[in-house]
Amino acid sequence: MPGRVEGKVAFITGAARGQGRSHAVRLAQEGADIIAVDVVGPVGSIHMYPPATEEDLAETVRQVEALGRRIVATKADVRDPAALRTALDDGVAQLGRLDIVLANAGVFEIQPSLELTDGAWQEMIDINLTGVWNTCRVTLPHLIEGGGGAIVLTSSTAGLKGTPNTIHYTAAKHGVVGIMRTLANEFAQHSIRVNSVHPTGVDTVMIQNEKTWGLFTPDDPAPSREKAEPIFRSTNALPVPWVEPVDISNAILFLVSDEARYITGVTLPVDAGYTVK
Repeated sequence: MPGRVEGKVAFITGAARGQGRSHAVRLAQEGADIIAVDVVGPVGSIHMYPPATEEDLAETVRQVEALGRRIVATKADVRDPAALRTALDDGVAQLGRLDIVLANAGVFEIQPSLELTDGAWQEMIDINLTGVWNTCRVTLPHLIEGGGGAIVLTSSTAGLKGTPNTIHYTAAKHGVVGIMRTLANEFAQHSIRVNSVHPTGVDTVMIQNEKTWGLFTPDDPAPSREKAEPIFRSTNALPVPWVEPVDISNAILFLVSDEARYITGVTLPVDAGYTVK
């Protein structure tokens, strides 16, 4: 039985680890080949968690190839449209087409609003908002040429609900919804569907690190995952502290498959009830 995206090619940003790797593997399991990019290096204002590495991106390649699918992986920064375009064009040249675009790359940092520096604000907007637009801008001509396709932008619950101490992140993620809704209208005539997903906390290094745990348990000299878990749990309506990367991947798989062929312009929360609480 063919997979749900059999024979299609997906371009995924932020693919070295976390949600991006999960998306690459999940789509490969369902028959897609992958064009993967990641910055694989430090980002100046992000200090809460360690950056992805070239070894991380190589592991994504290994996992996709272990499924018998092809993958073209490149180091590229979503802030650099020329590098994105080069990586994309090379991938399409090797794999033959483009059908699916996942603008997944993003960073996260907690900072009280009045302590935020101009540089930290700008860097967040450049990566989490302009980087999403850059991804769409370089991929849309390929989708038009191919007769259509599906784009999913990774926003956040912070793209639907105000989140204290993350004003730069929340502003960017709200902006992603504006990009999604505009492109869904503008490119529907080309049979291109555009949607966004909105995760709650996801069990990746972005939240599973000592600095983040310490923010949730500020009076504890030895913060840990176990101690932070009840605080994370309290933010969701369902009795879970966070969701798994594959939960987001499964939602994306649905949105890019033919099962969702008439779904466009939708904000899909995968949030354990965070936004209704």
